[in-house]
Amino acid sequence: MISRLGLWISAGFRRTAPDPLVIAVLLSVVVMAVAVVWGYPAAGGGPGGAARVGAGERAARVMDAWGPGLWSLLPFTMQMCVVLVTGHAVASSRPMRRVLGRVASLPRGTGSAAALVSVAACAGALVNWGLGLIVGAVLAREVGRSLTARGIRAHYPLIVAAGYVGLMVWHGGLSGSAPLSMTTTANAARSLPAGVVEQFGPRGGGAWLGLDRTTFAWFNVMITGGLVVLSPVVFALLAPRRVEEMRPVEEFAGGGVERVEEKGGVGERGGRVPEWLERSPVVAWVLAAGLVVVLVRFGARAGLATIGLNEVNGAMLALGLVLHGSARSYAAAVDEGARGCGGIIVQFPLYAGIMGVMRESGLAKMLADAFVEMSTPGTLPVLTFVSAGLLNLCIPSGGGQWAVQGPIALEAASSAGVDPGRMVMAVAYGDQLTNMLQPFWALPLLAVTGVRARDIVGYTAIVMVVAGVWIGVGLVVW
Repeated sequence: MISRLGLWISAGFRRTAPDPLVIAVLLSVVVMAVAVVWGYPAAGGGPGGAARVGAGERAARVMDAWGPGLWSLLPFTMQMCVVLVTGHAVASSRPMRRVLGRVASLPRGTGSAAALVSVAACAGALVNWGLGLIVGAVLAREVGRSLTARGIRAHYPLIVAAGYVGLMVWHGGLSGSAPLSMTTTANAARSLPAGVVEQFGPRGGGAWLGLDRTTFAWFNVMITGGLVVLSPVVFALLAPRRVEEMRPVEEFAGGGVERVEEKGGVGERGGRVPEWLERSPVVAWVLAAGLVVVLVRFGARAGLATIGLNEVNGAMLALGLVLHGSARSYAAAVDEGARGCGGIIVQFPLYAGIMGVMRESGLAKMLADAFVEMSTPGTLPVLTFVSAGLLNLCIPSGGGQWAVQGPIALEAASSAGVDPGRMVMAVAYGDQLTNMLQPFWALPLLAVTGVRARDIVGYTAIVMVVAGVWIGVGLVVW
């Protein structure tokens, strides 16, 4: 029954869901129109206060927020492109292909394949969300290829959907932006207004809201641990049983068995110095050694809890250089991986523009305030979680959303007598949950695996519903 439900919902999304670029454009238009009608309320007024500012003036302000906002995520866009190309380069190296081949040979069908990929993606995301994204995408592709090579017909979209589920658990792990930004007063000041930091934080820059009250709190261990257990079970149950219902890997662009071949491996030396430098492991290993030194010094100075996307990308770059063993081989792998960056380069600025409009027009604050006003102390964490899920559809950046919703959540926690750590995680849970509907984070996965967003969103939506119920119950019970 669950398998049939998954196929029915997935088919519905395939018929109706547009391309992610179209979604980004339509969402931009809707948010900008809503901001013109209800945004920019006068000081002290609610949404109706926006009438005090003329429609023409509101439209001009929307464009002023959208234009600069388009380019506010350019550094992050580049980071995501590096995630894609370094992950692809590591996976295409000879040693990693052998390792992935052994792991990918374990599943004997769609259900076990989806469960395996889900566990790996979640495990990687709990360490670092970028690592989870790379692991899930690459392993999903390799598992699909392995099943095809062994003559096992499988439903590839479900396996790829499982590779995306790490983005639904990451905020409960070691790289969660909201809990990490609250550990000290200095960190809190980077994302929260000075007035909020002054009101709720201790003096002198000491411990503000330690990870023992957020990431390592008992309620988060239970909620996040439950998600890691539930996700592979749901994906296994969603596996189609009949062969004619399955869509194998060869149906999808980029999903075939071809792989990037290494060019100029270790020991292949030409007669001229430039060719020798291109093929020699010396150049690649010198750069890798420098990156390792930088990473070790960073870890010793700042601690593992502060590892970010730059550090993950640096580690993946160093690993890829070592595994390929030559600059020429690594450059060829990067060239191949860079072909999938088109969607990231075009769509991330659109979502950055949406974020700018939501923040500057006051729409994000209105949405969060509305849920706070209808809450009681008992329901406040759950309703904050729901509002964060809705807000994430327009502000898909965890750090960006916390900067908007964090002050509201903490002020509400103080007024209602609710544990602020629980409120921080309520925002974090909402931010991660609706990633399963948001194509923003799926773009690198789609580029690696060759599937389209409409092929996987039906399955991720089902997992999202199950996870949403689990998180809601957990916020009340634990």
